[in-house]
Amino acid sequence: MHRWHWISAAISLIGLLLFSVTGITLNHAGDIKHKPRVEHRELTLPDSLRPLLVIADKSDDTDANNKPRPAPLPATVADWLSHTLGTDVARQPAEWSPEEVYVPLPRPGGDAWLRIARDDGSIEYESTDQGWLAYFNDLHKGRNTGSVWAWFIDIFAVACLLSSLTGLLILQFHAGQRPSTWPLVGLGLVIPLILALLFIH
Repeated sequence: MHRWHWISAAISLIGLLLFSVTGITLNHAGDIKHKPRVEHRELTLPDSLRPLLVIADKSDDTDANNKPRPAPLPATVADWLSHTLGTDVARQPAEWSPEEVYVPLPRPGGDAWLRIARDDGSIEYESTDQGWLAYFNDLHKGRNTGSVWAWFIDIFAVACLLSSLTGLLILQFHAGQRPSTWPLVGLGLVIPLILALLFIH
């Protein structure tokens, strides 16, 4: 039991510290002022690539609600955009319509989007950077972080759960010599319960 407790605690220690700090910053996000950095660019898709938007037309491919299904850009177009804009658009689903192709580019700590007019190939790109604090806050929430980070959060949560449960059992072993053990554990349950019932509506 002690071995499982200290191994799970060691695995989750640094993550728990980071999640605790970002829990505080999330709770006071409105008090921490930061001016977003916005980048806006306009450019034109090369003539040689424009026909690919016609060939890969997805505007008639709709779902059950008659909305266009998101589909990625053609690889050649995505490669050119990624090289020109310095951001990866290859795996991002695009929203196709007869007039334009719209590519949302959400990411932790910011947002971006890309619009390509299908008639003249004009491109409008906008990126918003909310700063490093917003980045870590989004990591805490798992917002726009991808499947690998989602797996990390799940594994980290299991390690914390294992550490907590084995810690609870270890407390039970030592509770006979420490009379304040269960009152303190009970306070950990009663205090948030009372606060939730009285002050959260």
